Amino acid sequence: MAQRKRRLVSDELTEAALRLLALKGFDVVTIDEIATTAGVSKRTFFRYFASKEDVVVQFLADMGAGIAAELAARPPREQSSVALLHAVSVPLGACGDHPDRALPVVRLILRTPALRARFLERQAEWRDGLAAELARRLGLDVETDLYPRLAAGMALTAFDTALHRWSSGEGEAGNGGTDNGGEDPAAVASRAFAMMAPALDVRTN
Repeated sequence: MAQRKRRLVSDELTEAALRLLALKGFDVVTIDEIATTAGVSKRTFFRYFASKEDVVVQFLADMGAGIAAELAARPPREQSSVALLHAVSVPLGACGDHPDRALPVVRLILRTPALRARFLERQAEWRDGLAAELARRLGLDVETDLYPRLAAGMALTAFDTALHRWSSGEGEAGNGGTDNGGEDPAAVASRAFAMMAPALDVRTN
């Protein structure tokens, strides 16, 4: 029960912080504002996060964990290109399905130098996790075989490219006047993987 309550408070803080940071800008929003919006004290905020930046980093950590979990859940004999595309398409699809919430956050991360740097740091960690999972699936040694890290890097490059293409465009507004961004991120990833598939599947053909 205590763990569930802690997660709920963390989620509320994250939601409030990301909404405010995307709306006003990273440098403008204060921790007091975030705490007030979430309905908690400043002291409570610091029980969960050390800084505004840590809120975004946690968001990225959760996204990376989700990608790794999706890959681990794929059928063991599935081609790597298919498994990796599915793994990155889940968060990309969620972004595309909820542009009103996700697009401002993605733009915040990609357009704020400090957050962009942390995003790249997190992607390096994601690459290690994906490489380890690919090595396990294929019976390879992640330390000596080139394939796992190269394949994981290709998948995350496609993921990053999809987010950039989506966040940099100004799509048509929906019925509620929401900016839906540029190209659909999951569709961009699908096109990217179609080009990369011959290289990704060379070890599994």
